[in-house]
Order: sequence, then C-alpha cells, then structure tokens
Amino acid sequence: MPKRELEIVVISDVHLGTFGCHAKELLKYLKSIKPQTLILNGDIIDIWQFSKSYWPESHMKVLRKIMKMVSQGVNVYYLTGNHDEMLRKFADFELDSFRLMNKVVLPVGHERAWIFHGDVFDITMQHSKWLAKLGAVGYDSLIILNTFVNYFLKLCGREKMSFSKKIKSSVKNAVKFMNDFEMTAAEIAIEKGYEYVICGHIHQPDIKEIKTEKGKVTYLNSGDWVESLTALEYSNKEWKLFQYNAEEFSNVDIDTINEENEDLNAKIDITLLYNSLIVKS
Repeated sequence: MPKRELEIVVISDVHLGTFGCHAKELLKYLKSIKPQTLILNGDIIDIWQFSKSYWPESHMKVLRKIMKMVSQGVNVYYLTGNHDEMLRKFADFELDSFRLMNKVVLPVGHERAWIFHGDVFDITMQHSKWLAKLGAVGYDSLIILNTFVNYFLKLCGREKMSFSKKIKSSVKNAVKFMNDFEMTAAEIAIEKGYEYVICGHIHQPDIKEIKTEKGKVTYLNSGDWVESLTALEYSNKEWKLFQYNAEEFSNVDIDTINEENEDLNAKIDITLLYNSLIVKS
C-alpha cells in the first residue's frame, strides 16, 4: 500500500495501556500515511490506568512508530489530555521535531487552527476528578465486555454493537454535555478569531460549521482509537474525517515495523522519552 501524503493528521484518545486500545489498527494507519505534521491531541497514553503488567508490544510499537516519524523530520505535537495530565509538568519539552505542549495554534493555509484536548470544558474533570477516574475504569470495563459480546454476535452472523454509544445517545445528559462542549469550544474560538477549533476528549468524531451571533467557526473532533477508530486529515485545502476499515488494511503487516525501527537514534530517543515521561511520572 503506497503511503498517502498529507499536510496535517490529528489523532486523539488512543488510551495506550488499556484493554480497549486498538493499537494494531492504529499502527496500520500510521504506516499508511506520510504527514508533514502529526498532532497527538491528548489521552494518547492512559496514565490514569497505566500498569507495567499490561503494556503489549503493539502499544510500544505505536510509540516507536511515532518517534520514527520524528527521526524522519515529521513535526509531531503531543498535546496533553486528562488521562495523561501528569505530562503537563513537562510542557514545552522538545526533542528534535517532537514537542510536548498543552495547546497549540497552527497555521492552516491562510487560516489558523486552535488545537487542544478539551478536558478544560469538562466540569467533572474540574470539580470531581475522582468521579471521572472511576468513570474511566467503568468505561474500560464496558469496552472489554463489549468485545466479548461482539465476538459472539459475529459468530452468529449479526452486526456488532457499541454499548457506550448506545448509552451516550440515549442519556439526555450525555447528549447535552456533548452539545455544550462543542458550543463552548466554538464560542471561545470565534471570540479569539480562529477559523478552526480542534478537540478530542468526548470520543465523538465530527466536522461541522458552528455559527453564533458573533461569527462562525469550523469545529472538528478527531474521535478516538477505542471505538470510532478515526482521525482528522488535512490536505489540498480540505479537512476530512478518516474512518478505519479493516478490509482496506488487511494486507498491511505491522510485524515489519520492528525492522523499520532498527535505527539506533530512534531507539535511544524512544527509551529516553519513555523513561523520562512515563516511568518517572
């Protein structure tokens, strides 16, 4: 599969270190693209639930692949989220073309994109962090249960289902929270004069124009790599929402990624990054 050349790619909410993370699928996607800039928009590593007892090789391969991109000159921005908030004390850390930040404003053509994770708009995160962490554990457990259910549904020839999406769409408070989240981000972006506002956090992939009395802005959300398996891509003056399709990537071999990372500098870089940002946190 030839690599697609893209100007900007945005991914978020990968949650490396959890059972729900689709690291292998993400590896296949990363192997299929050649971006000039890669934005990792928060919750890439789930430090809330991080455990040395569960860190599959595929999860480490994702980090190695990202650092391989850095060694190849790709501009990589790691923007912190709530599940990796412990990295915020390392904000403004730089390593070659890798930058660790809390938020960033990037030029997109003649316009500007305001990019951040979005947990700052989550009242639960601000006032009841213990409740948010408890909910994260419950969400991960729900994903595990959902995986087993979908396995049996597939055996029976029935379509897969998503427990969390059904819950989100059926609970009025959840729907209201997502609508309020999007509107708050849009209103502030309009006040600041940005043309785009790009978030993650709510695991709801979307691209849409939001208008208020003060103006308009394009709101974008990159979704996640737990359920949606989506990313935002910018190329040829246009934003698109990428949706992972297993059949399309059936011939992509992620085992060869080890061979791609035989470069000594890349190995040293990922070891330094892992030890300084994860282990010491």
